[in-house]
Amino acid sequence: MKNLALSILLFLSFMQGTLLAQKQPKLIVGIVVDQMCYDYLYRYQQHFSAGGFNRFLKKGLNCRNTLYNYVPTFTGPGHASIYTGTTPSNHGIVANEWYQRSTKTFVNCVSDKTVQTVGSTSSEGQASPQNLRTYTVTDQLKLASPKSKVISVSIKDRSSILPGGHLSDGSYWYDYSSGKFITSTYFRKELPKWLQSFNETKNADRYLKTWDLLQPKSTYTSVDESPYEVILSGKTSATFPYDFKEMSKVSNNANQLFTLSPFANELLTDLAMEAMNSEQLGADDRTDMLCISYSTPDIAGHAFGPYSLEMEDMYARLDKQIERLLSHLESMYGKDGFVVFLTADHAVVPVPQMLVDRQMPGGYLFLNERMANLRKEVSTRFGADLIEAEENQNIYLNQSRMDSLKLNKQVVADFIAEQVRLWPEVKLAITQAALLSGHESLDEWGQMIQKGFDLERSGEVIFMLHPGYLSKAMDEPKAHTGTSHGSAFNYDTHVPLLWYGANVPVQNLYRPIQIVDVAPTLIHLMNLQRTGAMTGMPILELLDK
Repeated sequence: MKNLALSILLFLSFMQGTLLAQKQPKLIVGIVVDQMCYDYLYRYQQHFSAGGFNRFLKKGLNCRNTLYNYVPTFTGPGHASIYTGTTPSNHGIVANEWYQRSTKTFVNCVSDKTVQTVGSTSSEGQASPQNLRTYTVTDQLKLASPKSKVISVSIKDRSSILPGGHLSDGSYWYDYSSGKFITSTYFRKELPKWLQSFNETKNADRYLKTWDLLQPKSTYTSVDESPYEVILSGKTSATFPYDFKEMSKVSNNANQLFTLSPFANELLTDLAMEAMNSEQLGADDRTDMLCISYSTPDIAGHAFGPYSLEMEDMYARLDKQIERLLSHLESMYGKDGFVVFLTADHAVVPVPQMLVDRQMPGGYLFLNERMANLRKEVSTRFGADLIEAEENQNIYLNQSRMDSLKLNKQVVADFIAEQVRLWPEVKLAITQAALLSGHESLDEWGQMIQKGFDLERSGEVIFMLHPGYLSKAMDEPKAHTGTSHGSAFNYDTHVPLLWYGANVPVQNLYRPIQIVDVAPTLIHLMNLQRTGAMTGMPILELLDK
């Protein structure tokens, strides 16, 4: 009987250990596609294989109503929010770039002049997560399990640095001067041997080639040329094919052109798979994390817009890279050995000129002229120009000048907000004081601004344009081509969120989910403490299996 009891105890202990192992995968992979609209999953689905995006759609959890709950919807804030589980009001990454009052300069969200480039002689490695005011789920993993590995890769520096967090074992991004991947002395003193070898054989120079349609033209729904697309240097029209090597002879910018080609996605996929192999991710009983951010859809999307043939082919080709990545994961770990999620840092507005031509709401606010007139109005009212800077629809006031004139900042800010509200393109203008006064007094749009607001880094007046509008510097022909993002509206905030892998249910989930819910879900997948400023909530449908 004693032997039987002992056997039962050992069996139960074994089963408990097995269940725990099932709940905590060997590897978690986060994929962020820069500038991916939710409807691309369906609008381009005819181009997708069974093993790429469709593997998520058919065999995973599809969170179909995932939204950003703050503005501005830019790359830096998006990546920070995904991995911290909170909004810019807490993590501090309020934009890709903001105005710094203390130095009277514009500051990149990951710029750090105290560190140096590793892997190149350029200055593009002078970057770190120093501006991130809280820590990420990847940081939390490293705190709890120092021997767990975190690797983060992207074309953009901010898209690699912010997901990898402060304790990353390796955050690598693209160097425009060399066409290779670099890091900074914040993370390590030299590139690992495997990345040095990778850079020698796999880089922009080796991967750059002519971009033509992947599939027969008759299978595409978009037109090849429209008046709404940017014509790239070295081309006379926005049409296929794009002979990048020939185009680069015009302005000697091959490494830059490479980043808007689909071959940059291919290079990044190869880098991610090499990192898995060389860093031996998932090789022991500790969970590791790999963060991948595909920047190229955003770089190309700004030029061509969301209804272009270029973007349709971009996603047809990206699907092949997602298929390669998922197949590699399954071959290395088996489906029960990993969990992968795929989302976007923001989506994008249709080219406003296209909306105008189709008699839909939309258009442009040309800021140079409007800000010049606003400065004159402020000078007339208060006797001096009190506007120090404008960035990302934030207006920063000159505090020292107001002090010298004994002017009340709130009176000045209220006047500026009143003037900006008169602009027909503006939906809302709100002051710093109103944002600090409390949640209850704000409408839904004001609340989104509040969640993206930081007292030190945001302006004294913030304004929001009507749906379909973009701000541009001046009215010139090129201003009416290409597009951007950053608003509170669904074309910018509604993004994909897909899950696949160990114990992930096959389900379409339609209830509202906020982007800040991704990190809390990861916390429970890895049995970790919630991070310092986390405000999101876990996706229970993924956890209650």
